[in-house]
Amino acid sequence: MITARAVDGLPEIELGFDLAAAVVDRLASGPEPAALEPGDVLVVAHKAISKLEGRTRRLSDVEPTERARALALEHGRDPRHVQVVLDESATLIRAQRGVLIAETRHGFVCANAGVDASNAFEEGTLVLLPLDPDASARVLRARLATLTGVRPGIVITDSFGRAWRSGQCDVAIGVAGLRPLEDWRGRRDGHGRELRATIVAIADELAAAADLVRRKDSQQPVVLIRGSGRHVTAEDGPGVAPLIRARQHDLFR
Repeated sequence: MITARAVDGLPEIELGFDLAAAVVDRLASGPEPAALEPGDVLVVAHKAISKLEGRTRRLSDVEPTERARALALEHGRDPRHVQVVLDESATLIRAQRGVLIAETRHGFVCANAGVDASNAFEEGTLVLLPLDPDASARVLRARLATLTGVRPGIVITDSFGRAWRSGQCDVAIGVAGLRPLEDWRGRRDGHGRELRATIVAIADELAAAADLVRRKDSQQPVVLIRGSGRHVTAEDGPGVAPLIRARQHDLFR
């Protein structure tokens, strides 16, 4: 059985906030007290990480370039917001119907390079993706190990749109202590047929599961998942890299 519960009662997260200590405290003092156990996975919305790492920008501090102004005029956007998107992009892949599709420095292909104003701590502030979400996941995991003696798997998430599908779904952008993929190629299905293409995106599926139990309008950036311990590893592992499709296999670039 896999269970997921949002960690309630976390305060507004600011630069330097000790998220690990706060999570341990809230788990222990909630209506159903709990402690981290081996095999647990903590799924963390990236905005919590971005805020504590200072990955925010005020629009009032942004001076848009001519390129940003032109794109903003064409697509009905704030040129300062567009400039931040460009600053966070390795490549602008497409600009269409007011949406900027970019490849980030991490290799993610997503709308607006992950730059977003929702859940920012004040009006006129944008929240950016962490500089290195895998490193952020490793730091959080190590801090939790120091506090509790347990090294849970960590998944840092963001909401992405998906090709061929409507709506957004949380996916992993940073991973530590978890095998992000489970390769079923060469195994047999329930009828004995060999599986030739099945690779399960474990980290993404945990990210999506966690998003089901936290409300978008509440301060519940952390979700505790139990029952997926077979995917948790002692070592920090390869991070999110195995989930990023190689360019030569990407049908959209």
